[in-house]
Amino acid sequence: MYQVNIPKQYLSHIQVDGLTGRVLNLPSRTNKKTQILFVYGHHSSLERWWGLMQALSHYGNVTMPDLPGFGGMDSFYKINKKPELDNFADYLKEFILKSYAKNEKIVIAGMSFGFVVATKMLQKYPEMKNRVRLIVSIVGFSDSKDFTLKPVRKFMYILGSKLVSTKPGSVFFRYVALNPVFLNAFYGRTHNAKHKFKEAQSRAEIDAIKATEVRLWHDNDPRTWSYTTILLLTLKQQDIKIELPVWHVGVSDDHFFDHKCVENNLSKIYSSVTHINIDAKMHAPSVIADEQSASGMLPEELKAKLAKL
Repeated sequence: MYQVNIPKQYLSHIQVDGLTGRVLNLPSRTNKKTQILFVYGHHSSLERWWGLMQALSHYGNVTMPDLPGFGGMDSFYKINKKPELDNFADYLKEFILKSYAKNEKIVIAGMSFGFVVATKMLQKYPEMKNRVRLIVSIVGFSDSKDFTLKPVRKFMYILGSKLVSTKPGSVFFRYVALNPVFLNAFYGRTHNAKHKFKEAQSRAEIDAIKATEVRLWHDNDPRTWSYTTILLLTLKQQDIKIELPVWHVGVSDDHFFDHKCVENNLSKIYSSVTHINIDAKMHAPSVIADEQSASGMLPEELKAKLAKL
């Protein structure tokens, strides 16, 4: 009932800088010509965001690529690079140049970490702003000070991530901590997992979330996941202006971010910020969210804006 299987006709393989992954191309349901590029967040895959992509397809043609080290795509380590933000920015730029016509303008929607990557790309390559019609932040941020994590919890996250980001640590993590038996037995007791199970309506739904989480953990490269966790928790905002307006979608009960701090920091980068809060209890929709549930991440004001493009 809850297994996500994307129809094969919407999936294809991509290769950028020697790294192989997948990309989802979903045609517009309304024949709108708007091109929407969705950059997913941390701990993600194409399947994770299938419901939201269906919702976005009412407003244009939707493209969602894997990110190196996530969703089963090769990691930067394969080509002897580290998963630094600069490298993700380079990857995103190359993907855009390969995927869209030379003068075609696109909408970039970045989810959390994906928005950080998009911002980094626009700061590193200012000429790319000429390729963007609109940039959308879905629970995105720009500085580690935006987090509301208590110092002790933040320290523990960074410490644990440093251990897993080493090659021996990542091997132990993949084959011991990510063992499906271990994950099914203990994952639901962790701090973050408790938030994810908040809106589960039944035992079957809880089991489906656990099964999907097991798949996600195995689709994501442990070293990339842990290295980027450290990057995000220590992120320092670059005061390099981006002459584009940003539409930012925040979650009213986001357990990760301070809304005012996020908005203030975004205003230091983007030419203007339109901030919209949605009434939700989690940073992101359930990992098994269908189109109806996931569409809650698109407030009516944003839908109206996309419809006019």
